[in-house]
Amino acid sequence: MTGAHCDTICRLPVEVGEGCAAFMDERMRDLRCRRIEVDEIWAYVGKKHRHITPLDDPRRVGDQYTFVALDPEAKLVPAYRVGKRDLPTATAFFTDLSERLANRVQLSSDALGAYVEATERAFGSDVDYGQTLNSTKLSQ
Repeated sequence: MTGAHCDTICRLPVEVGEGCAAFMDERMRDLRCRRIEVDEIWAYVGKKHRHITPLDDPRRVGDQYTFVALDPEAKLVPAYRVGKRDLPTATAFFTDLSERLANRVQLSSDALGAYVEATERAFGSDVDYGQTLNSTKLSQ
């Protein structure tokens, strides 16, 4: 359609993404956020989890999550991480977030079990952490 080779077109988003990551790593430091809310966004790569076969690499296809930290006052996204919804990914996400902040924050999340340990690993006791629970889950 454009006359450009598909490899040329596919390289552009990679270059833009690498530039954005470098910008974030350089500029998004010593942030003075007071509150941070975290959550994850579900997607799948290649195929949904139920369609994965023994020949597939489950680290590269299937369910993937984008972990997002948001300062609700400034509408700033100081950190994000793409990966599985597990402890290693959550720990890497919180570690990246903690390294960008200049002060103690109030951190809130949903009830994902990995968040408790990941928060402790990344922040130690230097965080005010709480989980927002869905009231329907509490009554079950």
